[in-house]
Amino acid sequence: MTTPAPLPVLVLLGCLLYTVCAARLRRRGDRWPVGRDAGFWLGGGLLVSAFAVPWEAWLPPFTAHTAAHVTAGMVAPLPIVLARPVTLALRTLPLPGRRALVSLTRSRLVTALVFPPVAAALDIGGLWLLYRAPLPADLHHSPLLYLHLFAAGTLFTFALLAVDPIRHRPGWALRAGTLLAAAAAHAVLAKSLWATGPPGTAHTPADLHLASQLMYYGGDVVEIALALLLAGQWYRAQGRCLGAHRGTRQQAAVRGGTP
Repeated sequence: MTTPAPLPVLVLLGCLLYTVCAARLRRRGDRWPVGRDAGFWLGGGLLVSAFAVPWEAWLPPFTAHTAAHVTAGMVAPLPIVLARPVTLALRTLPLPGRRALVSLTRSRLVTALVFPPVAAALDIGGLWLLYRAPLPADLHHSPLLYLHLFAAGTLFTFALLAVDPIRHRPGWALRAGTLLAAAAAHAVLAKSLWATGPPGTAHTPADLHLASQLMYYGGDVVEIALALLLAGQWYRAQGRCLGAHRGTRQQAAVRGGTP
């Protein structure tokens, strides 16, 4: 697999643009953690590595494909989403740009796409289609495939964590349930590849077994990270609610004790 010529340049420009916007925000006195800049650069580097690293030189063919798939579709999206690029854009774009971005994030199409079950269906459903439908074998080596995996994985991670502004923020139960269902579907797919490769392809049993384990355990690591992040969000939200409730009770007690 060859790296699309424009990809590293586009990723580099995106990372530089993010850094410039974050620096502009800090210069005017607003807080923006440096860790988010690092996360965005990390995600960009992981995306490029999915194409540029010579996986085939170290791993059997299907395992090499799986390594690139896990990197582009599961690992790279996580730090990019945590870097909150939409929030950064909303805080640094000129007024017309902010209005356009707000209109886009509140549109019916985007609202539907970031609904967690829909995002999960596009991400995990696309993987089932890729590995279990009789598609052309060359598709598994297409650079466009990895761009699709990255886009679908980013959409799923964005919908699940909901750290950027969206029109309707889904509840904790829906997001946690979606993650659980998606993790189960991904695990079943990985186990199925232990026995049988994608239709129209011919890989050795050893290659399939190694690729299956990489997809299964690599998916577990990312999904556990997502679960921990969701649990942390829930814990902080519960703490804020508890603090607000205590404050309300204290105010009521003060008012009740005032002559």
